[in-house]
Amino acid sequence: MTTNAPVEERDTAEVSGIRPLAGAWAWLPRLAALALTLITLDYLLNLGFLSVITSVESQFFYTVVALMLPLAYVLWPAWGASQRTSPPWYDVILFLVAVGTCGFFVYHATAIVDYGWEYAAPGYATVMSFVFWAVVLEATRRAGGLPIAIIVGLASIYPIFADMMPGPIQGFPSSWSQTAIYHALSRESIMGIPLQAFANLVIGFLLFGVALQKTGGGKFFINLAFALLGHVRGGPAKVSIFSSGLMGSMSGSVITNVLTTGVLSIPAMRRVGIGKSYAAGVEACASTGGVLMPPVMGATAFIMASFLNIPYSEIALAAVVPSVLYFAGLFIQIDAYAARHDLRGLPQEDLPSLKQTLKEGWYFIFVFVLLIWMLFVLRREAIAPFYAIALLLIINQVLPYQRWGWAEVKDFFFASAKLFSELISILCGVGLLIGALSVTGLSGTIANDLIYLAGGSTLVLLLMGAATSFVLGIGMTVTAAYIFLAVALAPALINGGGLNALSVHLFILYWGMLSYITPPVALGAFAAATVAGARPMATGFQAMRLGSVIYFIPFLFVLNPALILQGSPVEIAIIFTEAMIGVLLIAGSMQGYLPGIGNLCLNRVLEWPIRLGLIVAGLALAIPGGGPVPLAQTQLWSIAAVLGLPALAFVVWSNRGRSTGAAT
Repeated sequence: MTTNAPVEERDTAEVSGIRPLAGAWAWLPRLAALALTLITLDYLLNLGFLSVITSVESQFFYTVVALMLPLAYVLWPAWGASQRTSPPWYDVILFLVAVGTCGFFVYHATAIVDYGWEYAAPGYATVMSFVFWAVVLEATRRAGGLPIAIIVGLASIYPIFADMMPGPIQGFPSSWSQTAIYHALSRESIMGIPLQAFANLVIGFLLFGVALQKTGGGKFFINLAFALLGHVRGGPAKVSIFSSGLMGSMSGSVITNVLTTGVLSIPAMRRVGIGKSYAAGVEACASTGGVLMPPVMGATAFIMASFLNIPYSEIALAAVVPSVLYFAGLFIQIDAYAARHDLRGLPQEDLPSLKQTLKEGWYFIFVFVLLIWMLFVLRREAIAPFYAIALLLIINQVLPYQRWGWAEVKDFFFASAKLFSELISILCGVGLLIGALSVTGLSGTIANDLIYLAGGSTLVLLLMGAATSFVLGIGMTVTAAYIFLAVALAPALINGGGLNALSVHLFILYWGMLSYITPPVALGAFAAATVAGARPMATGFQAMRLGSVIYFIPFLFVLNPALILQGSPVEIAIIFTEAMIGVLLIAGSMQGYLPGIGNLCLNRVLEWPIRLGLIVAGLALAIPGGGPVPLAQTQLWSIAAVLGLPALAFVVWSNRGRSTGAAT
């Protein structure tokens, strides 16, 4: 296999479990995606061409749902996989019911606002609210899976029985009718912050990610990574970090990233002698980190911006240092592994030409620069991706390398529709959960109870938050888990722990992402294991080891927000330096090799004491002292010095002695 080979594209149905639609049914998602794109542009740019459905904000939100939610009944079978090229009769009926229900709310959106239907809805609106509730639950199950549907379903009926619950989860009750009306008509449930963030911010970035992939952006970044790093020690594994990081940032999906970049990077890693499970673990960790890397961090980051009521650019900037620390730790581990096992890079003749790669794909970098400029300088988050898409497609059609034909246009809109429908179905479902917490007042009660259980200890509260985020990340999508915890857990950490709001929300996001590389679930690692032909659990544990620094990085920035650029330049520089040295010690010790120091495993008796001592020393250096941490900064430095300096001195002496012996 050569790295010049085109990236293998997995069949959409194979990856996502959707129906392989054909004929007129295949046109339905494409036309819906086109309509959503045009309506969104009209709304965001205030063009007025479609003011009949965009003049009232809530009408625009209902229109977004009406275009994409019903597609869940066409794209996803009721159970299991399906090879049918058209939906069965019962799904056609459900699709029409969903269209009619959503259309009802689009038509009556103005009346809902003008006549206060949320508080006094007519009888027919109440009936339609019940139907809407059921339609959303089933769409959530199909697009998001049974676990999230069960959680959302039980939570959505909680207000009806809230006064019967035990003390800690008791709330204000509502009747069946009041609950249905609140879910369907209020701006706190289905039409709440998650959906509003999607309509106002996320649509353009999803389109940009699809356009970048379909124009060959993924292949360009992979070839660029191979041209730059393929020849160095452990090159193919380092290529995975570079290419998967960029692709993950574009797609916002760990699984999609693994299945697109992994088909090239994993075989290349195997070729230079890296084991199956290790290669798959590298790909899983790189893909997971990509979703946490600016400038585009997936849908969750945009929803976070809406929750915090701050520009998305602030979140992207805040995520830079944690992302650098994570990828630095991963890079150090890979380099250490390659050094210990004497793994070389690929031959230069098997690598793509850097000059030719840049000649064919320079415009991808140019488009990225435009996007970053509009995000961070002009602060035009909502429309920035649309300008980037326009520039990308214009240049793509002018140059002869990746021009789109009619087939590519159809593929673009179908892939976009799939993403839109999946995310909207899940967000509407999670909106039900938020609505239930809101109408009963339970979100405030949960926060107070968590503070009480933690005994007023911020550190205990953080540990509880990390565990909760991780567990919910197992059973729900990352976006769904984040939204729930942003409502239920974040207030406890912010108000009870006195922590920085942005750092708390990033903390929740990071710990929710950990389920992708942590057994027993480790969905990202298992997807990579499938590509590599490796054992899933072995891959999961390798990914957990390789991504070890991500388990403590959230604690670092939540305890000292200087790591998310919330501080003076001097403070940021000092804290970053300490954290980077700590990451170096931890990552190198995990693999038994420190760059510039040498092999940590020469002495069989002292190997593990040395490695454990250096890991603890790295943690002591990286952790900010004082505040919730019961040790002062000087005490932590002392621990690092006592454990780290003798260990490093012994390793240097051992390696020097071995070199001298070998020379004589």
